[in-house]
Formats: sequence, C-alpha cells, structure tokens
Amino acid sequence: MIKNTKNAALLLLAALIIFSLESCDKAKQMEKEEKEQIQKYLSDNPDLNFARTASGLYYLELLAGTGIMPADGDSAFVKYTGKFLDGSTFDSNATSTTPYGFVVGFNIPGFDEGVSMMKEGGKATLLIPSELGYGTIGSYPYISGYTPLLFDVELVRVKAVPGK
Repeated sequence: MIKNTKNAALLLLAALIIFSLESCDKAKQMEKEEKEQIQKYLSDNPDLNFARTASGLYYLELLAGTGIMPADGDSAFVKYTGKFLDGSTFDSNATSTTPYGFVVGFNIPGFDEGVSMMKEGGKATLLIPSELGYGTIGSYPYISGYTPLLFDVELVRVKAVPGK
C-alpha cells in the first residue's frame, strides 16, 4: 500500500513538472507573439510617432492640454475608445455626454500612466501592452490574455485630491 502511494505521488509530481514546463513554453510563445504584433502595428503605422516609456507604454500626444495633470488619487474624467490593434472597437464612451470617471491609480496600469501624462483638455493615443493592461488572463469575454490595446483618450476634467 505504501509503495503504491509513493508511486502515485511520484507520478503526480512528474505530471505537474511536465505541465509547468509546457505552460512556461506557451507563455513565452504568447509573449513573443504579442511583441511581434506591437512591432508590426508600429511598422505598419510609421506616421504615428509613439514615445515609449520606461514601463513599456507607448504614448502619442494628439492635442496638448492646458489644464492640470492628474496624479494618483485624483479623479479623472475621460472620453475614450478602446480598440484592438486591428482597429476593431471593444469599448467606447466617445459619443456619450457623460465622461468616464475614475480614480487615477486604480485602473489598468497603462491607462493610469497614460492619463497621468496628459493635461486637462488634452488628447492622446495609448498603446498598452498586456503586461500594463489585462495581463495573461484578459478581461472576459472581450479581451484575451496577452492582448495589446489601443485607447484614444480625451482628458475632459480633473478633480484633484483636496489639499494638494
């Protein structure tokens, strides 16, 4: 009985190791494919002069704002269109009369970073790699893991944290 339990445990351990190794290979392949998608998008759109930040966010200012810049904890109100690299839209409030409000620092990291680089009244396009977006898991049901995203953003208003 003990011998069978040890054998079963060894087989289970071996299966887990094999599964882990295969998962790592698949993750590396998905990361590679995502990087290739981003590079293809950038090379197919050479007129878009994105600046790449240290975190990996691609930022393209379309219109410089003149108001204040939001910081972590401030409330930002934006109009946006979220798209995949093929140009298809997955979400938008651009035609709404009510901008989307959120507290900076509590959204997906790439969106927070991009909006915090803008001044009130500004417009920008953000190319957000998955590691700064919805990561390896995605956001069911529309966004798969390892999916880079494009956001056209207009920073309509900033409400700074009191006492700043």
